[in-house]
Amino acid sequence: MDDESELERVRAAVVLYCAKLERMPAEARLRLAAGLREELDPLHAKALDGAMAEASGRGWALRRIGAAAGLSHEKVRYWLAGSAWRAS
Repeated sequence: MDDESELERVRAAVVLYCAKLERMPAEARLRLAAGLREELDPLHAKALDGAMAEASGRGWALRRIGAAAGLSHEKVRYWLAGSAWRAS
């Protein structure tokens, strides 16, 4: 399975989960939506940390990393500085 189809499979699973949430009462929907964010945000951050650190280690410029990650070069700079701090 290639990376794009794997990403599409994950996206489809999240879309399906969100569709199920829409049929739930507001309290459960809010709690589960917050739980979804709590679970996915750290996973996304860890994946981005690793990818940006590797790209930086290979000599990529901040603007190139930012373009690939959909971030400004300034956000990449702050992110990498925070990532280095978290790793120490």
